Amino acid sequence: MPIGIIESLDHEARGIARLDGKTIFVDGALPGERVEYASFRRKPNYELAHLVAVEAASPFRVEPRCPHFNICGGCAMQHLDPAAQVAAKQRVLEDTLWHLGRVRPESMLPPVFGDPWGYRHRARLGVRRVPSRGGMLIGFHERRSSYIADIETCAVLPPQVSALLMPLRELIGGLSVAERLPQIEVAVGEACTALVLRILQPLTATDEEALRRFADRHGIVFYLQPKGPDSAFRFHPLPGQRLHYSLPEFGVELDFRPTDFTQVNHAVNRILVRRALGLLDPRPGERIIDLFCGLGNFTLPIAALGARVLGVEGSPALVERGRAAAVANGLDTRVDFAVANLFECTPESLASLGPADKMLVDPPREGAIEVVKALPEEGPLRIVYVSCNPATLARDAAVLVSVKGYRFRSAGIVNMFPHTGHVESVALFERT
Repeated sequence: MPIGIIESLDHEARGIARLDGKTIFVDGALPGERVEYASFRRKPNYELAHLVAVEAASPFRVEPRCPHFNICGGCAMQHLDPAAQVAAKQRVLEDTLWHLGRVRPESMLPPVFGDPWGYRHRARLGVRRVPSRGGMLIGFHERRSSYIADIETCAVLPPQVSALLMPLRELIGGLSVAERLPQIEVAVGEACTALVLRILQPLTATDEEALRRFADRHGIVFYLQPKGPDSAFRFHPLPGQRLHYSLPEFGVELDFRPTDFTQVNHAVNRILVRRALGLLDPRPGERIIDLFCGLGNFTLPIAALGARVLGVEGSPALVERGRAAAVANGLDTRVDFAVANLFECTPESLASLGPADKMLVDPPREGAIEVVKALPEEGPLRIVYVSCNPATLARDAAVLVSVKGYRFRSAGIVNMFPHTGHVESVALFERT
């Protein structure tokens, strides 16, 4: 079998080697290692390979904490020391910015990171009855597979959620809808833990009583979702703690529904908000536009610092929750929200939002290319771009720098998803 020297990691945490002009992506290999590998897919310019043996190991290789690592697809990097994971992601960001966008920041920001274990406050778990494996399986999918991984614990879920995996198997297996319940959405707030059951047929009275007993015994809240995400409703207990998270540095609390988009890692999100607002530097009297604002994760803290802010989001439901949060936090006199499809942004639609001294942009993986192309010649003096995809950040940064004339002041990674290849980052652009 061939031998390769691993140069770096790619955005999926695969080791990269090169042989005879081809790039070899090796699952489970780490930078600096000499490995034996076996290719399972060959293309003219690259190959995908499994790790067979490590002949010379990286000093940063560690024993994975989770017994299900290499089977479960929830994690890809538990074999790499957490500090080295952060360094590897910083390099992925730098390499992507240069190779795809031909841009480099003037300085690299210190990475943002937190506890690498028990951090995942949002998760979608698959559910499937598999008699050959003892009944119900509940967990993440296996790597590169539609099968549900047979996991009993999960080190990246909060401990109280990990402890529910096996009891949930027994509960779901006893329901009449066990074959018609394909997933469980997990949403952990500061005061309660919510589990959303996706049900494809109605529950019986016996099912409902079983759910009530389980919720009371384990101190969780069940939601039922008969159709799309907006159909989810609180089932039991009806009165009780609300689902929310806080940003204490800014005196802000945000309520959310369990199917809303919120950041997975609450502790790192607090640091991210602090970092982003430190770069943005909102000041009283300034008008700031927060694009792709969601339910106001950045919008409300910006207002708390004294600026006037307009949050713009494509989801009317999230905008309504943002408005309610502004009122609840006493910030409604400095905050407004608008609904707009920012993926179809034009110079005219952007101008209709009014002038902005500064701007924060936090798009999904698709990036914000239509927004940056629509920026006027006299655009915001400062733009903070929060990204969850280095490739689209590189593309958009190239337009900001080469077309719109901004200086790329700084960038750095935010390790929102430890043990995965996911690279989140924050970048600062200033008009020259």
